[in-house]
This record gives sequence, C-alpha cells and structure tokens, in this order.
Amino acid sequence: MVTKSTLAALALLAALAAVTAVPTKETLTPSLLLSRAQAIQNWLVETRRTLHKLPEPGFQEFKTHSAIRRVLEAHNIPYKFPYGKTGIVAFIGEGKPVVGLRTDMDGLPIHEPAGGSGGAGGFQSENEGWMHACGHDAHMTMALGAAKLLKAAKDAGELPPGTVNIVFQPAEEGGAGGDVMIQEGAVDDTDAIFGMHVMPHLPSGTVHSRAGTIMAGALSFRVVVQGRGGHAAMPHLNVDPVVAAAGLMSALQTVVSRETSPLGSGVLSITMLRAGDAYNVIPDEVMFGGTIRGLTHEHLMFMKRRIEEMAPAIAAGYSCNATVDWRLDEQPYYPPTVNDESMAAFALKTAAKLFGPEAAQIAEPLMTGEDFAFFCRKIPCALSFLGIRNESAGSVHALHSPKFTLDESVLYKGAAMHVTTAVDFLRAFAVEALEGQEAGQAQESKAPAVAAAGGNGAAEAAAADNDEEEYEEPKDL
Repeated sequence: MVTKSTLAALALLAALAAVTAVPTKETLTPSLLLSRAQAIQNWLVETRRTLHKLPEPGFQEFKTHSAIRRVLEAHNIPYKFPYGKTGIVAFIGEGKPVVGLRTDMDGLPIHEPAGGSGGAGGFQSENEGWMHACGHDAHMTMALGAAKLLKAAKDAGELPPGTVNIVFQPAEEGGAGGDVMIQEGAVDDTDAIFGMHVMPHLPSGTVHSRAGTIMAGALSFRVVVQGRGGHAAMPHLNVDPVVAAAGLMSALQTVVSRETSPLGSGVLSITMLRAGDAYNVIPDEVMFGGTIRGLTHEHLMFMKRRIEEMAPAIAAGYSCNATVDWRLDEQPYYPPTVNDESMAAFALKTAAKLFGPEAAQIAEPLMTGEDFAFFCRKIPCALSFLGIRNESAGSVHALHSPKFTLDESVLYKGAAMHVTTAVDFLRAFAVEALEGQEAGQAQESKAPAVAAAGGNGAAEAAAADNDEEEYEEPKDL
C-alpha cells in the first residue's frame, strides 16, 4: 500500500524535470515514447473504428471483450478475466511497484444516424440502437496502444522494474462496473491508478486534471405521486395527482436555489414525466424522475434528504401521496471522483513533458458522474481529460449526443500519455521500492525484540508506522 510518505516522495520526484531511472537497456524518454506512439497512429485508428462498430450494454460487452482479447493475444500480453462478467486485466512486467491504467468498455442506448461519423466513415455501429457516443471506443484504443508499446519495451529490456495493470472495465454508464471489479479483487495489488476521458469542449490534444474533486457524485430518482383519477369534467370528485406533481416539481427546484450555498455546486434536474393517456381523464398517478449531482458526498446527501422530506409533505397538501425511489438496484450511487493530489500533479507533469507546458491545464470540475470514482476510493488515483475539440474534424458535439464525433488525431497522444505515465511511475517507485527493501532488511534483526513486547506489540508498531488513513464507507446509503 502506498503511504502518505511515499506519495510525498513521489510528488517531489514528479516535480523534477528528469526522474532518476533504474538502469535499463535504453532510457525511455517522453520524446521517444511520443514518437513510438505516433508511429502506430494508423493502427490506433483502425482499432478504434473496429471497436466503434461494437457498442454494447454494460456487463454485456461480449464482442468487445473478444476483440480486446484478440489484440492482447496477438501481442502475447497475459491477462485475467472475467471481472464483472466481461472485464479484463492485462499485465505487463512483474513485481512491485504496480501501476494501473483504466479504460471503460460499454456503449450507450443511442441510435447512430447513417450520416454520423461512423456512417460517413464506413464504421457505423453494427448494434442497432447502440452507439459509442461517449468515447469509450477511443479509451479502449488508447489503452490497447499503451499495452502494445509497453510490451515491446518490456521485450526489449527497456521497461523499469514493476508491473503495469491495464484495466478494461465494463458498465461505466450507470452499472458501477468499476465497483464490481474492485470487489472481485481486480486492483488489490495496485499502488495507484490513472484514467483518461476524452472531452469535446476542451481544445484537441490538451490534457486537463486537478487535485481533489474533478467530477461530481450522482444519484437518480423516481417519484410516484398517487391520487384518485376520474372524469376531467368533475375534478372536485377526484384527487388530481397531476397538479400535485407539478407543485412538487416546482418546489424541488428550491433545494438548490434556496437551500444550498450559491458558492457550492449542486444540480437537481427533472428529466422525465409520465401521466395519463387520455384528454378527458384525470389519472390515478403521475411519475417523474431525474438526477441530483454534487461535488461532495455531504452536499449530495443533503439534497437526497430534502427530496425525501418534501415529496410526501407537499403531495399531502394536495391530498395525494408521494414515494421516492432512488433506483439503486438499477443505477447505483456514484460518489464524487476525487483525485489524489500527488497523482494529479504527476499526470499534469507527464502531459507537460510530452506536449509542452501550455497543453497541461488545471481542469474545472464537471457535474457529470464517473465510475472511476470507485477506484479513487480504494487507491491513489488521477483522472485526466483529453481534449478533442477540433472543428475541422467535426469533433464539436457533446458527449452522449448521436452526433458525437471523435478527433482521431489525438489517439496516439492518449496512448503516449498512458505509456509515459506508467513508465515514469515505475521508474520513480522503483527507487522507493529499493529503499523499502533495504529498510525491511535492516528491521529484520529487530523483529524478535518487537514480538517480545508481548500482546499486540507488533500490530501496534505496524499501525504506528503506517500513516495511511483507511477509507470509511458512507453510512447515508
């Protein structure tokens, strides 16, 4: 486990222009890794277009799973599966330290139009009603490109000591596939993990990250307002849930506008509404639903509590009943994505070395959710945004849009970012690992004396030496 003292050492190492390297056959400089990534750009484009044709639901990414395995096997890269039904973890190198690179696999239930980027390019989705409209095909491609480059470096004797785990995660779009993989032990031995997400609102080729919260926590909800339906011409004989639901939806907007600080960040959006299906009939019930977002767990839980309090109380004012369902079985709670300070600095330093200081930017937090958050709750992490906005390439449409288009020119840059991050992490922590081994050998002669202290002396000594704070599960959910 990486301790705070180790992270402090890493932060210092990351701030250096050159990291002290463990001797290898060839020094893997950022410029060399960037040029190697650029040399496989055509392969990356072809791989991405193949994956773009295979969008699948979360935990059902079977064709995608097979395509990933074919690439790994073609390059003799060992892997383990399944995690979360379709997830895969590939391994390059051996021993400690262990750094993870994570990518998501699933598509979205969006119809890709024939005139969209895939259709126009001859690689439209082959799964009707599903589309890679969030860039997951690009994420997988960049991770596979990193695997290809890292394996070649290992075979040439260039890779520093340690292991790179490449985590292919299912069900990011609401299924909490990352949490499932963690529970199944996919990253138990991993010291830190890095992720990347393409972003069409950021200039193409730029990298953005930040210490602390970078993406919001998210919950979805469904509210059912029950009344007593009847003829619309005689409303006094009925109990109208439509009017009650309208009043409740309006009142809920005050949770953000009047009950939380204007300096905080919260979102409450009602996105769906279903009632009767006849013009002259008042229905028995109305259902509406939406999402809440917050940059802290506490902020999100406050909004959750207020919805639970307001729904039955306001509905009662209209002689109706209201129940709130948080849909946790269908779409689990996503906590805020909180980057480790040292890992975020490490990622930005890597981007600056690869693409120049002007290309490494401090990110503004987004109110979108991301299931990379589950990895961040377990181990030090950094999620970065890779800009893809390029008007000449048509890469200007929002994520989750049927018009979403990827600027494919960034693929080699993303692969280079992954590879350089992994290599520099192994190189930096190899120094820490060697120092740790020497310290451990020095302590062996003292072990009997510690054990002789009796009782839990050894456990107490170990606890005193480890200043790593344990994560405590939120008790609100």
